[in-house]
Amino acid sequence: MRYLSHPQVLIEPHKDIDKWSLNELGLQRVRQLAERDVLTGTTRIVSSAETKAVETAQPLAAALGLTVEVRPRMHENDRSATGFLPSDRFEAVADRFFNNPAQSIRGWETANHAQQRIVDEVNAVLEGPIMGDLLLVGHGAVGTLLYCALSGREIDRKHDQPNGGGCFFSFSTLDRRPRATWQPMEQMC
Repeated sequence: MRYLSHPQVLIEPHKDIDKWSLNELGLQRVRQLAERDVLTGTTRIVSSAETKAVETAQPLAAALGLTVEVRPRMHENDRSATGFLPSDRFEAVADRFFNNPAQSIRGWETANHAQQRIVDEVNAVLEGPIMGDLLLVGHGAVGTLLYCALSGREIDRKHDQPNGGGCFFSFSTLDRRPRATWQPMEQMC
């Protein structure tokens, strides 16, 4: 099983964050991944309903002759209370989000709640028989919270993906332990 975060997005401050699309670099990275043979064993692709995640999942599914299963509760941490924040302010609030997992920072969903939500969604996806590889397509913050839960680590931003997106980690459906930390999607094999 792999968890893949969407790559780079087109930042549109006046648009709801969950409606943001991939930018040209993000689209190019997804196309390049779809052209490689690294996902040939994948039999199921499950995505967040956010536009940027669906735009990541759809070309990968099309290359494999699959359809995307959309699960709205796989969304990124809910930060609609603040909407768009300039990069420096966003990073400061994100640091506080990870450093205070039981607290709502500026009205954001708590890290603890977001972590439980993404773990519950992954558990729901894994109910029943698993035939082949599974690809989950989502977001960096909840992906990091999932990684922390699966690896038995405390919530901490030091476990966050590098380079702002388009990263993955894999884990076995048997023991549900990550095999390695986040890696760029170009290193998927």
